[in-house]
This record gives sequence, structure tokens and C-alpha cells, in this order.
Amino acid sequence: MTAKTDWPDLAGRMVEGAHVLPVRIYFEDTDFSGLVYHAAYLRFMERGRSDMIRLMGVSHEALASGTYGEPLAFAVRRMEIDFFRPARIDDLIEVHTKAVHAAGARIVLEQAVRLGETDLVTAKVTVVIINLEGKARRMPATLRSTLGMPEE
Repeated sequence: MTAKTDWPDLAGRMVEGAHVLPVRIYFEDTDFSGLVYHAAYLRFMERGRSDMIRLMGVSHEALASGTYGEPLAFAVRRMEIDFFRPARIDDLIEVHTKAVHAAGARIVLEQAVRLGETDLVTAKVTVVIINLEGKARRMPATLRSTLGMPEE
């Protein structure tokens, strides 16, 4: 088995306070026209959000196991998405993710799926921290600190 350190960019990288995740477009990501199917962008953005918190030191396993108090998870509460241009098979795109606001149980992120310098899709995403019964929870101070988010 290959050690995690052998794949330095598997989870992307942090660049100037934002997370950047490279994604290659495969046949499975496209529709009958050969363009990326709109719902595939949601998967790419989910990977960007998940890998961003992973690189910041928070794993989904740690959240679910109760490391920060009770077992917790992040859930998408709201998304505003704009589709500008399509990606195509074999394109190498980047998913850029940046947290712009945190309060209570919410984190608001801005995401952009880019081909070079061109925005293909942009989104404003609100995620909330919930317990395993689905109830919103104020973000624990230790989690807030690990994610580098200021106190309210």
C-alpha cells in the first residue's frame, strides 16, 4: 500500500487562504453530448469542500466519532449556482474553495470551478454543522480553532 505522503496533491492544496483541487474530466462525468453533466459539478465541489477541511486538519471520521464533543457532520443547507461554460472530456479543471463567513452553526463558502483562468461554474454554499440526528449545532470552539475561524 502506498503511504499518504506519496500523493502530496491527492487532496489538493491550500493557496493564499483558499483550497485548490485539480480534477480531470472522464467519460463518466459527461452526458450524451460530451459535455460535463451539470450534476457532476456538485460532486466536484463536494470533493473540494471535503478536501479543504481535511487539509485544515479535520477529518469526517473525527467529526463522526465525537472528537469535537458529540458526533457531528457537515450538511449543505443552501447553494446558489451559476453555470457559465461547460467542461469537456480530458479537461483538467480546478475547484477553488474559500470560506468567507462563519457564525453559529453555519459556514458560507465561495466555490469556483475553473478551466485555466475561466470560471465554468461558481457557487455560494452554506453548510451547517449537525449532530447525527440532523439537528443544527453551534460549532464547537475546538473545531472552530482547528479550521482557523475567528470566534464570534
